[in-house]
Amino acid sequence: MEAASRPKPKIQRLPPLPPAEKNHHRERKRIHVICFAIFVILPFFNILRFDVPNQRFYFAGAEIAINEFAIAFFALMFLMFVIAAGAIIYGRIYCSYLCPQMIFSEWSMLVERWAKKRTKYPRLVFHAVLGVASVFLAFVFTAYFVEPRDLFQRLIRFDIVTAGGITGAVVTVLTYLDFTLLRQKFCTAVCPYGYLQGMLQDKNSLLVHYKDNQEAPVCIECKKCVRVCEMGIDIRNSPYQIECVHCGDCIDACEDVMRRIGRPGLIHYSWGEQEQAIKQEPWYMRWGFRDAKRVAILLILLFYAAGLSLALSMRKPVAIQLAPDRTSLYTALPDGRYANKMRVKLANRTSKPSAVRIWTESLPGAEVANLPANPLQLAAGQTIETNFEIRAPRTPQSRDVNRFRVLVQAEGTAGAQSFDMTFIMPVAAKEK
Repeated sequence: MEAASRPKPKIQRLPPLPPAEKNHHRERKRIHVICFAIFVILPFFNILRFDVPNQRFYFAGAEIAINEFAIAFFALMFLMFVIAAGAIIYGRIYCSYLCPQMIFSEWSMLVERWAKKRTKYPRLVFHAVLGVASVFLAFVFTAYFVEPRDLFQRLIRFDIVTAGGITGAVVTVLTYLDFTLLRQKFCTAVCPYGYLQGMLQDKNSLLVHYKDNQEAPVCIECKKCVRVCEMGIDIRNSPYQIECVHCGDCIDACEDVMRRIGRPGLIHYSWGEQEQAIKQEPWYMRWGFRDAKRVAILLILLFYAAGLSLALSMRKPVAIQLAPDRTSLYTALPDGRYANKMRVKLANRTSKPSAVRIWTESLPGAEVANLPANPLQLAAGQTIETNFEIRAPRTPQSRDVNRFRVLVQAEGTAGAQSFDMTFIMPVAAKEK
């Protein structure tokens, strides 16, 4: 039977109960503020940013060059897997607590209500506030892809010619239209996550569940749970409605009304459609790890995070590629020494200048020659490729093929990178 046609039962009043210990709406708004602060901070401190013009990806403070796409790809895949795993365990909690679309949509509705109650020209004030907010949010969003200082210069010049300026202008218009026209309709008509959630959740996923005694109903049909729902649904019809984002506002509304007549609320967070709300259970079950499937998900996430952390920690601030140039085996010099040509490529992956020094080991009398400078100076993000020579004299221990090492060390690193090489010179009999 649909909620709209339910008869209103007669409920015996009992002494009022104290207010519920937890207010989900207030808790969710606190998390919204934290998420908004994180959204604004991330690109300005290079915690998570993809710098398209400079071909750099910033993740957890590490600067990753575009030719290290594997790390960038797996970092993004890890973040996506975290969201998918969260959907399996905690249902639509991401939508209501963490999703920027939901946060900004609810904020725009709050501004609209405030403008109607507190201002003389509500529509003018509403659109003016959202216009400024759209510019700010578009700037922050675009800063994830363009260096913020560069983007700010484009903004104050009203740049709508370059790619960065055009992107900022387009995002501003889309944000404004979203604030004024789309809002939560995006969740039910455009966003694929809501549809994906239906495939990911199972019998142990967290959901908002209405449960009343069918033989002796307690619901007083006040419909406050319907009035407070930002998505405009009746949770009593089903916990699996695609519009439901599990925000918990209906839980607060039901608790507020029912406790006044001495009864607990009828809507709860629950793991699947179990009969009772979440109660005191072992900590791992209260956190959602209720079966082997969820434990396996946690282990995969931990393994993935450990592997990604290890890969980031093993990265070198300066990428070094060294190889011999064998277009000629060796060159005899006028002073009796011999020279072997080498080729080196250096890429500074950091946002600071660096210096790289090159020297040899295990080749008596050898020196590095024909470098522009030693150490080589690299600007932030610079890549250089150059040729140089290793020069060495013949000694009694020399052979036609001599094994030695080339050591390359970037400024500020703990140790040098070692490259095993061979130095070629003519056999002694051909020197006469």
